[in-house]
Amino acid sequence: MEQGRRATIVDVAREADVSIKTVSRVFNDAPNVTAKTRERVIKVATALHYHPNVVAQGLVGRRSYLLGLFYENPSPNYVVELQQGALDRLHGEKYRLVVLPVEQVSAIAENILSLVRSAALDGIVLTPPASDHPVIIERLKAAHFPFVRIAPTRSPDLGPHTITDDVGAARMMTEYLISLGHRRIGMIKGDPSHPSSEARLLGFSNALSAAGLKMRLDDIEQGMYTFESGFEAARRLLSRSERPTAIFAQNDDMAAGAIMAAHDLRIEVPGALSIAGFDDSAIAKIVWPRLTTIHQPVFDMARAATDMLVAMLEKKPHEQVINYPVALVTRQSTGPAPKGQPSTD
Repeated sequence: MEQGRRATIVDVAREADVSIKTVSRVFNDAPNVTAKTRERVIKVATALHYHPNVVAQGLVGRRSYLLGLFYENPSPNYVVELQQGALDRLHGEKYRLVVLPVEQVSAIAENILSLVRSAALDGIVLTPPASDHPVIIERLKAAHFPFVRIAPTRSPDLGPHTITDDVGAARMMTEYLISLGHRRIGMIKGDPSHPSSEARLLGFSNALSAAGLKMRLDDIEQGMYTFESGFEAARRLLSRSERPTAIFAQNDDMAAGAIMAAHDLRIEVPGALSIAGFDDSAIAKIVWPRLTTIHQPVFDMARAATDMLVAMLEKKPHEQVINYPVALVTRQSTGPAPKGQPSTD
């Protein structure tokens, strides 16, 4: 073969002394190929750096080998972990990942089938809030279109999914802040269209109630899971005459924004104010002080969900539900409550 020329299926067939059809059968995992012949073809293909044309394979089998990762999430850190998890599972596979970001899930729910079919997808990974959207789930199930879900909070019987306990995780973090002596704890909520926000608020409320503390509505501010919204929400909380001694933001991006707001207002973190986040994304280790947060294994959840989807398409056995544990990660952004903190009455 000429130096620099890309190897073709013809080259592999000639070097392995088999027909082109046999090479095609090997790379399409077709039956009626002996183990010895399969081994010889693979060995020659590896030596020639031959890679089968996925598009051509798809045309033969009426498959595109394209999987969609569908998301609406304003946190770049969360999204990167989703993509890395899915890509890690597909490394060395014939399947390829198509990333499908949308500004608003509800705006495209009715047309979800048109979207996935126009992208020529074989299957799709749904992430929050799409993984909980009833119209999207209904349309895909009615069309028998393969899908898996990441972190749904509703209808666990509607297909394979990976989950964590948002309620329990938020309760864990709130209990930790209470254990540090904080009695006035503020919360920055995430995007209200994401069910995770209400789940985390419920865990927060449960922990306060169990400790005999009152949840004050004026200590809860709305964010949108973005750094900027966390910054603005924290400024509102911290500009009051009686401010909380701790802030629990529902993701790390908003918690990082809250730290910046505290710096701007010359409020010492954690001496005068503790700040905690959720996710344990990359930004949690970059900001100063580094964030106390809830570790949610987003990478692992995305990898496992992608594995489920591949198994579905290959008609192989797979898990229906994988429940991942979360963990409290304590860093420098939290500390004991300052003396003389305001009452919760």
